[in-house]
Amino acid sequence: MGDDNNERGIRIAIDRGGTFTDCVGNPGTGDMKDDVIIKLLSEDPSNYDDAPLEGIRRLMSKFTGNEIPRGTPLNTSKIESIRMGTTVATNALLERKGEAIAMVVTKGFKDCLEIGNQSRPRIFDLGIKKPEVLYDCVLEIDERVTLEDYAEDPERNITAVEPGDSKNGLSADLVKGLSSEAVRILRRPNKEIIEEQLQQVYDKGIRSIAVCLMHGYTFPDHEALVGKVAKRIGFSHISLSHELMPMIKLVPRATSACADAYLTPAIKKYIAGFQKGFEGGLGSESVKEESGSKGARCEFMQSDGGLVDVEKFSGLKAILSGPAGGVVGYALTSFDAKSEKPPGVIGFDMGGTSTDVSRFGGRYEHVFETTTAGVTIQSPQLDINTVAAGGGSQLFFKNGLFVVGPESAGAHPGPACYRKGGPATVTDANLVLNRLLPDFFPRIFGKNEDEGLDVDASNKVLQDLTEQVNKETGKSMSVDEVAYGFLTVANETMTRPIRSLTEAKGHDTSKHRLATFGGAGGQHAVAIAESLGIKQILVHRYSSVLSAYGMALADVVDERQEPESKVWDIVEGKNESLRIKIEELKEKSKQALHDQGFGDKAIVYEEYLNMRYRGTESALMIVKPEGKDFAFGDAFVEQHQQEFGFTFPDRDIIVDDVRVRGIGKSFQGLDKSVDVQLKEIKPKDIESGKKEYKRTRVYFGGKREETPIYKLEDLEVGDRAKGPAILADGTQTIVITPTSTALVIETHIVINIADDDNKEPGRSESSKDVDPIMLSIFAHRFMAIAEQMGRALQKTSVSTNVKERLDYSCALFDPTGGLVANAPHLPVHLGSMSTCVKRQAEIWKGKLVQGDVIVSNHPEYGGTHLPDITVITPAFDKTGDRILFYVASRAHHADIGGILPGSMPPHSRELYQEGAAIKSEKLVSAGRFNEERITQLLLSEPAKYPGCSGTRCLGDNISDLKAQISSNMKGINLISSLIDEYGEDVVNFYMANIQNNAEHSVRNLLKEVSRRFEGQDLSAVDYMDDGSPIKLKISIDAEKGEAIFDFDGTGPEVYGNTNAPQAVTYSAIIYCLRCLISEDIPLNQGCLKPIKVLIPPKSFLSPSDKAAVVGGNVLTSQRVTDVIFRAFQACAASQGCCNNLTFGFGGNVEGEKEMKGFGYYETIAGGSGAGKDWDGTDGVHTHMTNTRITDAEVFERRYPVILREFSLRAGSGGKGQHRGGNGVVRDIEFRMPETQVSILSERRVYRPYGLAGGEDAECGLNIWVRRVETSNPQRSDKMLNGDGGEIDDVVFEERRINLGGKNTALMKSGERIIICTPGGGGWGRVGDEKELRAKDKDPKHAWKGGSHANREDMALQA
Repeated sequence: MGDDNNERGIRIAIDRGGTFTDCVGNPGTGDMKDDVIIKLLSEDPSNYDDAPLEGIRRLMSKFTGNEIPRGTPLNTSKIESIRMGTTVATNALLERKGEAIAMVVTKGFKDCLEIGNQSRPRIFDLGIKKPEVLYDCVLEIDERVTLEDYAEDPERNITAVEPGDSKNGLSADLVKGLSSEAVRILRRPNKEIIEEQLQQVYDKGIRSIAVCLMHGYTFPDHEALVGKVAKRIGFSHISLSHELMPMIKLVPRATSACADAYLTPAIKKYIAGFQKGFEGGLGSESVKEESGSKGARCEFMQSDGGLVDVEKFSGLKAILSGPAGGVVGYALTSFDAKSEKPPGVIGFDMGGTSTDVSRFGGRYEHVFETTTAGVTIQSPQLDINTVAAGGGSQLFFKNGLFVVGPESAGAHPGPACYRKGGPATVTDANLVLNRLLPDFFPRIFGKNEDEGLDVDASNKVLQDLTEQVNKETGKSMSVDEVAYGFLTVANETMTRPIRSLTEAKGHDTSKHRLATFGGAGGQHAVAIAESLGIKQILVHRYSSVLSAYGMALADVVDERQEPESKVWDIVEGKNESLRIKIEELKEKSKQALHDQGFGDKAIVYEEYLNMRYRGTESALMIVKPEGKDFAFGDAFVEQHQQEFGFTFPDRDIIVDDVRVRGIGKSFQGLDKSVDVQLKEIKPKDIESGKKEYKRTRVYFGGKREETPIYKLEDLEVGDRAKGPAILADGTQTIVITPTSTALVIETHIVINIADDDNKEPGRSESSKDVDPIMLSIFAHRFMAIAEQMGRALQKTSVSTNVKERLDYSCALFDPTGGLVANAPHLPVHLGSMSTCVKRQAEIWKGKLVQGDVIVSNHPEYGGTHLPDITVITPAFDKTGDRILFYVASRAHHADIGGILPGSMPPHSRELYQEGAAIKSEKLVSAGRFNEERITQLLLSEPAKYPGCSGTRCLGDNISDLKAQISSNMKGINLISSLIDEYGEDVVNFYMANIQNNAEHSVRNLLKEVSRRFEGQDLSAVDYMDDGSPIKLKISIDAEKGEAIFDFDGTGPEVYGNTNAPQAVTYSAIIYCLRCLISEDIPLNQGCLKPIKVLIPPKSFLSPSDKAAVVGGNVLTSQRVTDVIFRAFQACAASQGCCNNLTFGFGGNVEGEKEMKGFGYYETIAGGSGAGKDWDGTDGVHTHMTNTRITDAEVFERRYPVILREFSLRAGSGGKGQHRGGNGVVRDIEFRMPETQVSILSERRVYRPYGLAGGEDAECGLNIWVRRVETSNPQRSDKMLNGDGGEIDDVVFEERRINLGGKNTALMKSGERIIICTPGGGGWGRVGDEKELRAKDKDPKHAWKGGSHANREDMALQA
């Protein structure tokens, strides 16, 4: 331990997992050979109450030589330390079994967690399910503060507030926040009223509260007051957001406070029960007191990979407690900082239901906002990405594709081989192929729990799947081929997140080692490594208990963080205030570690600044560079270049947070690292027939091979087994393929993989015959490419629209422009991008060369509306003569000129009023970026029209266009490597066949719909608010599975902006068909092949090339969707609108002086429609959009506004057997003398319809709260008569003015816009008994199977 703690004693490390509890004990020698390992069931109530206590009892009995009877309190005098990781918090979160809590929040924000970021988890699920909130009730406190200055201020004004001002916070209205920002106090809380409110909550029996007030991260006084009052009343647990995580963003901070209040009492309860099992106390306090039997140190593993004293362990930091131990375990045993070998290690932890992947490159990589079990948490956690694919993942053959997961067989019934009638799983496939051996599995199955795995059951379920595959494809595949196919697809599922985890940070995956652990990792490690180009795998001796072993090696950590808002000064010595803040945090950390028994020599510090460029929201947590004094600025620029591919030399660098990680060192490093052992070792090949346990015939790509099996305990250091081979013991099975070797060293098994040309043979790679396994793999690969392009675009862009709101899409196209794969970021882009790419491919046929990039946004050329700019890059063959495919990215630009800031004018009549219209231009010519031309198109051209300005943010436009170009290059590089791997013919063959697969799925859907409606035509009509009808008749040919979508009877082109380019209707059709299929099918051109679309020329769904269209993409698209779903009788209408709000000022109108300004654009959620067996969802984006809303605190930091209210609009959803979702209320006050505010919305006249007897929802309403001069006749007379006497002052009053659906107004300081969005329609008659979908009986259906990855991964599930 630390230098003040030299007394040796028994050390115990425990990982209590969901199924098993792993214990590693050492008698005090610290020598690995003296370790004792125990594995026991986490739940075994007939034998013991608590698995960790039982594990400690067994270890103590072993080390002391005396059998300690169960139930006897354990003597702590022999124990030096107990270290634990636990899933108590994770399970309580997953199962929603935490403490009853109340949330305390600023008035106007009671529904902030219900609405969240307003996006939906699964974009094609009509019955939207958002994770339910953790609190039982909400308390709104009538208090309010805001930030005085705003980041988008072109003048960069900063209000000076002396530090002393905040001391007078009781009287001053302007104070200095913790982040050094000027904070304006608008309303102080009333202590008596708070006491009354909290008492009412206490009287309901609630004892735990979470407090999160607006801007509490920088001005905590009001939160602290609530905390004091709550303590006095007697609440047993109080979570204050500023104490837990003082970072900007209301929603994640409030969720974190709720998670802490919800989970900490459960953890304290568990710890209290655990402590009762010991004679002496546990924790650093008990060690100091040494009362009775000497106390023992007891630390728990936190989500950030550091240990914390038992007394300080909290729910918020416990969520990844178990997985974090595994990361620490492989990081400390597999990485050698002194070695020149790979730059990092990838951790691959494959369990029963999921697989965790992570990376270690010498320092733990933390993320500060993660989603677990549907709860977004703001707290440092190790960057662990979870994929819903494990040994228990179920196997399906659907729509001609092999599918693995995400459904899992769990522990009950478990895989088919568990003898409980379970389904086919990955474990069964391994068993059938002899890659898993029943001899090495515990005999705990069957009625009496004394039988082994049931191989026959696995064969039976795989035989059934094989028959299904052969019947549907006309193939004659063997059971072995089908089982192996499923394993190949499972491996592909798991490599996707590994690639994105490493490549997204600018690292090359193939230059890493793979460290595998967890029960199922060894069976898949070689295949995963081969797929990623990794040459060496490390399997630790303790790989099946590595999480527990990691805890034995981990350090004790004390984290401190404070907000900041300083501009980084490039002049050395000018950042003294930051240096002082860091030193203050280090001092606090040192004290906390002293209290836990660490001396100064055992403490080291990691110092961080959270930095970003002005005007962006992508902060990077920068660690202080070694050997350089306070060179954070240089380190930030370097890391920004590496991770995002660009820097902004002309922009300020802002410091958002100051963080210190104090580390009490308890692990001094292994005696010999892997690299040292490999240098010293002299490998000797195991002779054939020697040391073999037995032989069996194992299937390796194409055939079964005679394979020796070795027991791990029979092998010595230096033994090398040549593949094929299996190495196994009671806890793990390691499969060595024919072209790999396994070398035994002291601490690990090291697997070396042969070069690519020798790797395990895969499937036949012919381009003549469709192989369903290869088709499934290519479906994954194509989608992964589109996803990675999306991630690259999000990372390299600068605008809020792309980076924060995720208003973009990326896709891959065949040489004709047919869509191959589209990562479904935004449904409205789904089919429309293909129209654009096809048109451009025709225009530029034979004229493009390598290095050319095309740009277009014109509706006549496949655009949707002008702010959505599409960038298209052709990819050529190696000779540069032939185009093999295209990649494209489309992003919403915040401003491209026109008559109003934000380029979404509600009253545009002509296309030119909406900004720059680009038909077809080369953005890049043979590798040269045409900056002059694009500047002319965006800045000069739009300003030539009357009343119009060029773009108001040219710098952002150009940066985002460059990000789109680099995203396209990412796609081209990824497909080029796919072509290198499989050959051009094979890739082209599967590009075509993946479209055929989607076509087949849609034909089947149409046949089924025709049967349901008994061959009748389907029809529907709905109206825009101006009365324009959208009429649809769908005629289905049941035999062929084809349909005609005929929009005859739709209204004429309008002299307004709700005209929708034809591409928008195609997008709506693809989206609706994908929702109706309700299975994951590839989204591509094939979806439209069985569909003939008839749109009447000159209608507003086929407008002329100069017609205004800005509303067509965001309003009409939603109505087209409603009409299609109405025809199919699929669900009631959703809100049918995006509620487009823009505001700002400035521009370069011709003839006027250019004025610097800003533009802001957002879309606002509403209610979703109910269906036959689901209720509508409140406050969510529906159908054609899924963009996020800017967090309330970030909104006020960036713009001169006060968000007065953002809540659900009660009663706005339609009533019915299943009710429609409620809309929202968004109330924004403007603080500038004049701001141009525009609203572009629909469903302000025609209500969203109910179906099957359900009631219609409420319309939306847009209100301008205006300050108007009151009429005063006497004052008017005096002024008219020139009366020299005193004239009364002007008196203003507040008037509420209905803006209608589409309007713009110049709002003065103190004026507000209140947007009330529509609800969703109801389904079925009121009073009828509800029907529930089977999957909805589990409320966690939409989000469980947890992903610690961020929200975008949840949106990319197609």
